[in-house]
Amino acid sequence: MSYLMALLRWFDRNAERSLILVAYSSMALIIVYAVVERYVFSSQIAWSTSIPIYLFLWVAWVGCAYNVKQRTHLVFNDLRLRMPYGMQFAMMWLDTLLWIGFGTIVAVYTVEQTQLAYDNFAIVQGTDDIMQWWFYLATPIGWGLLIIRALQNLAQDIGRYRRREPFLVEIQTIGGD
Repeated sequence: MSYLMALLRWFDRNAERSLILVAYSSMALIIVYAVVERYVFSSQIAWSTSIPIYLFLWVAWVGCAYNVKQRTHLVFNDLRLRMPYGMQFAMMWLDTLLWIGFGTIVAVYTVEQTQLAYDNFAIVQGTDDIMQWWFYLATPIGWGLLIIRALQNLAQDIGRYRRREPFLVEIQTIGGD
């Protein structure tokens, strides 16, 4: 059981970063290889321009979840710092409710679109057997992770509220962890 808990803790700490690293590295390698092949060997792989675009879906949506986890998403803390403590807590609840609402809407409709691509056997342009739905799955997975991270942030905020600790003291920077 302790191995399972250790695995879950590792996944909680590294899920987004690992997925982003794999997708971004794959994009970069494909692009570098395609550039070398095009300018050195005067040929081009048909899928070298389409796969990186689809991989960007993984980078973008999982990156959004990571920014919510780190609290580096778009927020207006200057206004919130001037609010009374109880109102700051209410704004934290509002953030979570909005993330859950938006995330649910996006996940529901993108699951439908992903299912449609799956049902139609949509293949990535320039390939014979790479399915588009593998990449479209990034959107509901990314938003699902985002909802989980928003709920984790709310749990931290509830703990801070009960201990009467300030909510907005940490100024987060992107990549500052």
